[in-house]
Amino acid sequence: MGHKAPYKLSKLPPAREKVETIEILRCANKAALAIAELKGIAQIIPNQKMLINAVVLQEAKDSSEIENIITSTDELYEAISSDKSYPRSEIKEVINYRRSIFMGYEIIQDQGFLSVNDIIRIQQDLIENNAGIRSTPGTVLKNDKTGEVVYTPPQDKAEIEELLSNFIQHFNDLDSEISPLINLAILHYQFESIHPFYDGNGRTGRILNILYLILNDLLEIPILYLSSYIIKNKSEYYQLLNAVNKRQEWENWILYILKAVEQTSKQTITQIRSIRVLLKTTIDVVKENAPKIYSKELVENIFEQPYTKIEYLTNKLGVERKAASRYLRKLKEIGVLDSRKVGKEVIYINIELIRLLKNMP
Repeated sequence: MGHKAPYKLSKLPPAREKVETIEILRCANKAALAIAELKGIAQIIPNQKMLINAVVLQEAKDSSEIENIITSTDELYEAISSDKSYPRSEIKEVINYRRSIFMGYEIIQDQGFLSVNDIIRIQQDLIENNAGIRSTPGTVLKNDKTGEVVYTPPQDKAEIEELLSNFIQHFNDLDSEISPLINLAILHYQFESIHPFYDGNGRTGRILNILYLILNDLLEIPILYLSSYIIKNKSEYYQLLNAVNKRQEWENWILYILKAVEQTSKQTITQIRSIRVLLKTTIDVVKENAPKIYSKELVENIFEQPYTKIEYLTNKLGVERKAASRYLRKLKEIGVLDSRKVGKEVIYINIELIRLLKNMP
């Protein structure tokens, strides 16, 4: 086959003068302000699960789309809320991604750090196999269109393990003198360049991004994802990643990630404000048109689960099936919900919330 000798990936950290230019520091400040505003505004949503569910599902869809796993929001919500097995493998992959985000979030909530084994667990959960760290040489990254090899990651398992151990040490270093947002860009580059698994490196790396932000107290809940930005600027993402690999050109790569954090924070703030306005409007509509069944918990539940069904309400509100069924039918009657039959079940849909989520950038 005659592969070129693999590029020797350096351990972290890179030279500070390369990653702390004046332009990088300026952009890091702007990104830090935007993410601080997002953290603040996320705290004033009455039920944070509403936010997490909506944003995480959108991210699962976007992140998978980077890997050309294309699904629609409707299909996803329907699959999550119905008991049938997922009809398409693409949907299964997106739902796995969502589950793996929550798994990673729980790990760092419980222990306050991440280990290499935790990364392996997250990737195994995502991919649903236990091949683990690459041990067979031959992995190369190619240009989808031309088939040209653009990057050869480390091939030797011992080297991959050593690089991962170095990576996780820096990932857990909460006392670093470098801004955590600059470190986010450095760590994301490093993980994607180590490319430790046969499959799921991109998605695992994007889960690590959000976990890193939470670990560094920049956010409290997993609601900032860079995938939508990467999709819009996908060729630039790979081009800049390669420029660091080939020529150690850190500045433009770090600026790209900082800009992604700033813009995505602002978009997510807009999204949260829209959800809050819609929640308030929906409460008013239910109070006015269905006062007998109104409760704050009922309305919050149809925001937490935009595709809902009788058993969600019985579990959440502790009411009988008969009452839950009456509530949902009434909400449909006053135009707050729509319904759809999926197999033997009736699923009720918060139409306005789904419309809002679909139109998010």
